[in-house]
This record gives sequence, structure tokens and C-alpha cells, in this order.
Amino acid sequence: MGFTRREILVAGGVGCAALTNAFFSPGSAAEKDETANFVVQQMGRAATESGRLHLIMPAVFPTGYTVPMDLKVDSPMTEDDHVKRISVFAPQNPLIDVASFNFVPRRSVPRVSTRIRLAKPQFVVAVAEMGDGTLLMAKTYVDVATNGCI
Repeated sequence: MGFTRREILVAGGVGCAALTNAFFSPGSAAEKDETANFVVQQMGRAATESGRLHLIMPAVFPTGYTVPMDLKVDSPMTEDDHVKRISVFAPQNPLIDVASFNFVPRRSVPRVSTRIRLAKPQFVVAVAEMGDGTLLMAKTYVDVATNGCI
């Protein structure tokens, strides 16, 4: 008893989908460790992933030249609870430091909307340094079709 052509095609499609998911899944445990180590190398100390820092970027974008990015930190910007700085990193770019934004308590809103360049598909990492010295981290995977860095 043999397999029909339809059964072989279905099995092949399922196998390809499983392999693609295993190799290209951006949320693996190894990636979390790499991101944490990367932040320690860049900032000098560890950061914690937080829901207070929002990094919003498209999952897929046709060109790496002008990828939109929105940053927001949930903070009242008082003397006791404020954002000092937000740094944005793209580890696969020739220049890893993409942007840095400084904020002043009671005088600014911790919100930024801009565009950045990305060399290839990668995780973009944002780190917010709070007034008490803690570091908050957020990351998102962006798939760009063309290189935006020369």
C-alpha cells in the first residue's frame, strides 16, 4: 500500500511549515538570552523587559531606509517617577546605536515617533533609563526586504 501524490504533498507542506517555524521563530529562549547579554554590553547593567515601555514598529517593511518607529513609556514624569533617556539599538546594523532621546521631568512627554534605517531583518531593542536608575527593555522583530545601510 503506497502513498498518494496528495498525501505526499500535504506531508511535505506540513514538514516545511514546521521547519520554517522552528528556524525563523523570533521569540526563542536563546534570542532572549542574546538580547539580555547585548543590553548588558551596551548599557553596563541588566535591563528587565517591561510592559511600560512600548516599541511599535511594523513586522514587515519593504525597505530598510525609512522604517517607522514609535516609542512610548508609561510614566507620570514626576521627580519620583520619570524617564531620563531612551536608547534604541539595531544589533545587525553597521552602527549599532540607532537613536537616543533625553527627557526632563515635568517638562516633556516620554513619547517619540520617527523613522530609522535597518541593514537587514533583525530585532530592534529599546532601553529606557528611569530616574531611579532602573532599565526597562522592549524589543520587536522587523523584517525588511532591502538593506537601508550602506
